[in-house]
Amino acid sequence: MERLKNKIALITGGNAGIGKAVARAYINEGAKVAISGRSARDSDRVNALIDELGEDVLYVQADVSVEEDVKNLIEAVIKRFGRLDIAINNAGVASESKPFIEHTTEDYDKVLGINLKGVFLSMKYEIIAMLKTGGGSIINTASVGGVIANPGIAPYIASKHGVVGLTKIGALDYAKQGIRVNAVAPGGTESEMLTEWLPGELIKQIAETHPIGRTAKPEEQAGIYVFLGSDESSFMTGSIILNDGGYTAK
Repeated sequence: MERLKNKIALITGGNAGIGKAVARAYINEGAKVAISGRSARDSDRVNALIDELGEDVLYVQADVSVEEDVKNLIEAVIKRFGRLDIAINNAGVASESKPFIEHTTEDYDKVLGINLKGVFLSMKYEIIAMLKTGGGSIINTASVGGVIANPGIAPYIASKHGVVGLTKIGALDYAKQGIRVNAVAPGGTESEMLTEWLPGELIKQIAETHPIGRTAKPEEQAGIYVFLGSDESSFMTGSIILNDGGYTAK
């Protein structure tokens, strides 16, 4: 359908999981895509993705918790493509599961640095770029952990609740300037982060807590990002879209 024809999109954490599925979907819908990742391993993953998707994909190595990296990332996108129409702030890490008081300040600094500070910095420089070209769409990856809590993962829950807050304030501050800010709150989704975070038996248990009886495939999340990046969602801003297999309906 090419609902995103000639749109320029940035996807942080676009090298795996939901981010990779969104990159594929955006290319298929006619967008040109920039992807960021934090490490050489990410670069290897993205090189394979570029081979798959073609030359309209730009990869930039960047740590979203570092302001200078974020500034350089946005500048690289503008230099290559001339503008930024859609920004998907998807880069994130998980928390180790343990009781609240056993989490260290280092645990909080790492998780909130990427999951929350990284979204703040990314939004800041994305908005600056979009104001120069008349607007755009920002889509943050939150989580069901941004609207409810699960025991044992306090830093992650705090970070994703913060992402929901940044989404709402960004939407309010820039609605009249043509910048829409929304968030997707996925339930359990098959991804490298999930399998690296949790043992297989626990993933199975998590799947069973979803009324639909399973976790999502990344492709089942990607369509929402296409919708939010397209003109079909032109009246939507400040929204948190749950795609969680009924998890929060209980």
